Amino acid sequence: METHRRSSINSVRSHKPARPIALEDDSTKASDALPLPLYLTNAVFFTLFFSAVYFLLCRWREKIRSSTPLHVVTFSEIVAILASVASFIYLLGFFGIDFVQSLVLRPSADVWATEDDEVESEVLLRNEDARHVPCGQALDRSIRSLQPPAPIVTAEKVFDEMPVTVMTEEDEEIIRSVVCGMTPSYSLESKLGDCKRAAAIRREALQRITGKSLSGLPLDGFDYESILGQCCEMPVGYVQIPVGIAGPLLLNGREYSVPMATTEGCLVASTNRGCKAIHLSGGATSVLLRDGMTRAPVVRFGTAKRAADLKLYLEDPENFETLACVFNRSSRFARLQSIKCAIAGKNLYLRFSCFTGDAMGMNMVSKGVQNVLDFLQTDFPDMDVIGISGNFCSDKKPAAVNWIEGRGKSVVCEAIINGDVVTKVLKTSVESLVELNMLKNLTGSAMAGALGGFNAHASNIVTAVYIATGQDPAQNVESSHCITMMEAVNGGKDLHVSVTMPSIEVIDCVARVFTIEIIRHSKNIIQLMPRYMTL
Repeated sequence: METHRRSSINSVRSHKPARPIALEDDSTKASDALPLPLYLTNAVFFTLFFSAVYFLLCRWREKIRSSTPLHVVTFSEIVAILASVASFIYLLGFFGIDFVQSLVLRPSADVWATEDDEVESEVLLRNEDARHVPCGQALDRSIRSLQPPAPIVTAEKVFDEMPVTVMTEEDEEIIRSVVCGMTPSYSLESKLGDCKRAAAIRREALQRITGKSLSGLPLDGFDYESILGQCCEMPVGYVQIPVGIAGPLLLNGREYSVPMATTEGCLVASTNRGCKAIHLSGGATSVLLRDGMTRAPVVRFGTAKRAADLKLYLEDPENFETLACVFNRSSRFARLQSIKCAIAGKNLYLRFSCFTGDAMGMNMVSKGVQNVLDFLQTDFPDMDVIGISGNFCSDKKPAAVNWIEGRGKSVVCEAIINGDVVTKVLKTSVESLVELNMLKNLTGSAMAGALGGFNAHASNIVTAVYIATGQDPAQNVESSHCITMMEAVNGGKDLHVSVTMPSIEVIDCVARVFTIEIIRHSKNIIQLMPRYMTL
């Protein structure tokens, strides 16, 4: 640790001046020797150059007309030629003085020295560490000093844009080994035993291989140990995403603050407006209709009849209890709910659905399915298991089976928005919203042949909440299946809004935050009715 610290200090010391250079020492400029200010001198030479050239062109044109030899020149023409040449030389130096002095007064190499200066080195290192802004669960949450050190006024170069990367000789050897292909990049963590060091070495090797700089990608301030073998392989840094808070959302009598990670402008603002409208109207109510994760393996037989025999066996209620016991051995929480089959020739697709508790349950269901397939192999030895997933589940792909049968949490949520809240908060009317929902969300989506997309972009909110809460953003594909319904109630004074989302795939219970899609109607107003929009 001490050796690494000293090497860091020596590396920084080699890039800084040995002593502060007084600011007044650099106040003298070569342009101070001019009788006129620099901008006036430039103007004079500009005028002199173009005037001389114009005079010579006019004189030469007269000589051509009068058949006078061009080499016969008068005194005025000689002066004009000298003036044009002198002014051209000045202008060629890019306004002369300031350009030349940048070359003449360039600092010499002996300005930089190697004297010891521990204090300034420590300041540079602290500034380098403070540049990295923490973000995410794995970030360093240590309390930093509230009062930064006083700045040192010197003429030295600031290294804020690209932090100095300190590599030992051992690290250099490893980097060269990775670049040459002798050491696999994925094995650095296991060989070094230091996840952050492995990420730094992998990052440097990648820069040398590609010739591209990763200076804009943060490296420090993240706990790489926490993601080892869990979240991300072969890390070289992390990405910062701003997180906004919408709410409070009043749902089932409780208030929720909804975190949203997004770079889309107005998304959090419009969601927050919807939360306000719901809160002022007494809140929203949600109901969990179904809760079951699915996995559908594909198996193949020699004939279609044998595939049909297995289908009839699996769908027989008398065999379900036996299959459920075999399936449930995979987990304390997994409980098989149903098995539905579909045949395509001699191929059979088995769609298992099971309750998974508070977990999303993908691995849980897959293990249970494997237990059942091993059990069935005894009575159906000619069954060839092609894949544990045959896309009849269907996972991370738009599919009608999820829209109809549901996958994960199937939810319906509703709220009644008071008419005065619609007018004052949403800046529109109940009649306009009902008409807009019918023509856009329902009719327009039907005209487009939408699959589960009868809403005003439910995926925006779902994805933002997924990223902020650590869900799998790819599950947004089926989780944003949503149909939004609006109806005028109480004699047309108030607005009844409901959303039905049949396949929300999340970790933890449905009451978490995803019934907030009822807020989406406010975003709908902002996007399609600008005459009522006031953010």
